[in-house]
Amino acid sequence: MRSAEISRKTNETNISVFLNIDGTGNVNCRSGNGFFDHMMNSMGKHAGYDIEIKCDGDIYVDFHHSAEDIGIVLGKAFAECTKDKTGIKRFGLAYTPMDEALAMSAVDVSGRPFLVFNGDMPAERVGEFETELVEEFMRGFAMNALITLHVNVLYGKNTHHIIEAVFKSVGRALADSTKIIGSDLLSTKGVL
Repeated sequence: MRSAEISRKTNETNISVFLNIDGTGNVNCRSGNGFFDHMMNSMGKHAGYDIEIKCDGDIYVDFHHSAEDIGIVLGKAFAECTKDKTGIKRFGLAYTPMDEALAMSAVDVSGRPFLVFNGDMPAERVGEFETELVEEFMRGFAMNALITLHVNVLYGKNTHHIIEAVFKSVGRALADSTKIIGSDLLSTKGVL
């Protein structure tokens, strides 16, 4: 079982994460923000990953520190789960619609962290969630997961639908990239 448990405490957040990438999509996220919890549930369900997140953050300020730090800790857990990349598919791609919105995510479990995020959000907030935090979360996750992640919102009008399409497409691309498909390391260099 490829799983990891990571904790991180700062002056702004206290976070614990359990991640099992060989799971069934069972997610329990208690971040302090209902919309973000819903998005993490969507991502984990579509990845088929078991995820447990507990975050006590300074949400009296706003949700920025919590979203970014959850990305960091979840990314570190993902890096731990994929430290042995032998046999994984490595690349994942998913186009995911959510009603009128369409998002595309591409993943390379390369050991080289990078994020490309192209997505305009029509509204600044969905409930108590600031929509600019989608990119902040994805950056924290990609940099600490040691993956290359490209996220593109192709179109959409409803901000909730756009963000949900993004999280589902990232989940589906991650699921694809971490499948065991053989016994070789998919690298011409022989190392990732």
